[in-house]
Amino acid sequence: MENITALKEYFNLWLEAGEQAYAEVAFTEEYSRNFGGLVNASIAMRREMDGRGQSKITPDRAGGHDNQDFTLTPYILLMPPGFAGLSDAVPVEVGPSARDEVHREDKVRLYRYRSLVDEPHRVPVLIVYALVNRPYIMDLQDGRSLIQGLLRAGLDVYLLDWGCPDAGDAGLTLDDYINRYLANSVDVIRERCGMERINLLGVCQGGTFCLCYTALHQDRVANLVTSVTPVDFHTPRDLLSHLVRHVDMDLAVDTLGNIPGEFLNWLFLMLRPYKLTGKKYLDALDIMDDSDRLATFMRMEKWIFDSPDQAGAACRQFAADFYQGNKLVKGKVEIGGNRVDLEAITVPILNIFAANDHLVPVDASKALAGCVSSEDYTELELPGGHIGIYVGADSRETLPAAINDWLGAR
Repeated sequence: MENITALKEYFNLWLEAGEQAYAEVAFTEEYSRNFGGLVNASIAMRREMDGRGQSKITPDRAGGHDNQDFTLTPYILLMPPGFAGLSDAVPVEVGPSARDEVHREDKVRLYRYRSLVDEPHRVPVLIVYALVNRPYIMDLQDGRSLIQGLLRAGLDVYLLDWGCPDAGDAGLTLDDYINRYLANSVDVIRERCGMERINLLGVCQGGTFCLCYTALHQDRVANLVTSVTPVDFHTPRDLLSHLVRHVDMDLAVDTLGNIPGEFLNWLFLMLRPYKLTGKKYLDALDIMDDSDRLATFMRMEKWIFDSPDQAGAACRQFAADFYQGNKLVKGKVEIGGNRVDLEAITVPILNIFAANDHLVPVDASKALAGCVSSEDYTELELPGGHIGIYVGADSRETLPAAINDWLGAR
């Protein structure tokens, strides 16, 4: 046992040293340029081999899938040996809160969650998640669920599920997602509750979408909550933006059609490769005898690797205009022929960010304060990481209470 403990300590030190060394190199221009060159060369090679420039959608992903039936099978190859078998032995059910589908359009679904109080708040809140990964992280399990917290606080909660694009959706644009799917869902809720304006709660890229929607359709928004939302995409410690700086998105989309979810998984792992492909599995060895903690770990693994393909046209524009061009803070983003002017936003805003967010640095979110004209603007920093503020012990109770209190005061 002492030998095993010593080996784990040595391996842990090696991983930490590797992570520190990688962080020093990853932010250099040379690394970014070489990273983009590697990605571009790989895509160009596939283009030559394929000869058709058409994405191959595997049967189990085509047309999307329901998260209740999702299997870890396509993704367990990314886990270290020994962990893959846990996908069959450990239950990974998600989404415990009862809900009803109230609207659908193409692959998009709008759900309303069943209230846990007799008289919920009269102004509904619509949660808008990112296109990347699936939104059930908002309702991962009992006790680790933002949605449960909001329901217990008395809010009337809706969730927009973008679904999983297939080859037929490659032409979907940001205009489709924001001015059609999001706008139509908002209108459905407005009609159902008989109100002119509703509350929006945007998470990560979903928060960026909500900012764009609010700038274009402010008359339909009562209050806006943004959470771990990127606004300035060129802050110094934004490694994701740095890595995609030299990726040829035209080549990628023209070759692949849709951007595969597996590619995005690989890209996110490159942000902290030693921690995300080594250290977290090393740490997980300590919870093998704790069935509850192990089940939570496997639920997170399920969610992390449950990445839908990204509709080509929308992914091209988002990467080029936001990550590469940083046009949102410059007022140069155009959606549906209209300029997105954040300065035009005057509705109350609660801007939430995570202190240790490696995907959306704090500065990337805090930039919102200097972009909008709202006289009712509040910031809230919570301990934890990009996802930890929703499922971690430090803030999973604090976050829904803070959102409810802020909305209740308006």
